[in-house]
Amino acid sequence: MNASYTTLTGQRCLAVESIRDLTKSTYVVRLEKGDLNFTPGQCLLLGISGSGEHREYSIYSPSTAPYLEVLVTEVEDGNLSKKLRQCNPGTQIEVEGPVGFFTLPDSDIAGSPVVFIATGTGISPFHCMAQSYPTLDYQILHGLQTTAQTYDRDAYDAARYTLCTSRDDSGDASGHVTDFLAQTELDLEAHYYLCGNSAMIDDAYDILATRGVDANSIRAEVYF
Repeated sequence: MNASYTTLTGQRCLAVESIRDLTKSTYVVRLEKGDLNFTPGQCLLLGISGSGEHREYSIYSPSTAPYLEVLVTEVEDGNLSKKLRQCNPGTQIEVEGPVGFFTLPDSDIAGSPVVFIATGTGISPFHCMAQSYPTLDYQILHGLQTTAQTYDRDAYDAARYTLCTSRDDSGDASGHVTDFLAQTELDLEAHYYLCGNSAMIDDAYDILATRGVDANSIRAEVYF
């Protein structure tokens, strides 16, 4: 997620391995992993030495991969997001973490159904979870403006991924992801994980609660 930090403790430096563009504004930073271990759903705090800015990004790559990846959107007033995109292989990045508790309990990993609801790069922790746990019983509802903004869609079983596009009818469903959620049949036994902008999370929570999903079965991570 995109919360700012000005100081870090317990830093390490990891080298950039590659930068992979997904769209005009979104890209994947791959870093060496070293001895860093994490639980899917956790975040890293990244910064470039001397920049005075560090930001938190959910880990995108599976926990079994021999590298670390984060999914980044380059924003107009985002100094760090622009600098990260310009990094060359070998550039040292300041890293702290992993941090965060937006993770799956053993019961969900073992087979309880889960529904991931995301907007934009809020899909990042769900990409990590889906790739880390091959037997996970999941469905993804992903809200984007158009299909041109999808991120590694082929990483998911097509039957488990629903794309909702708000700017055109190119997705699996037209309209906001919350519009689809309000109209689709809900599994009241599933656990629901929400990640993305605060407006989506507020609306999705209200829809789920109104339609009978237990509040204890809903967890959220806000991307500002």
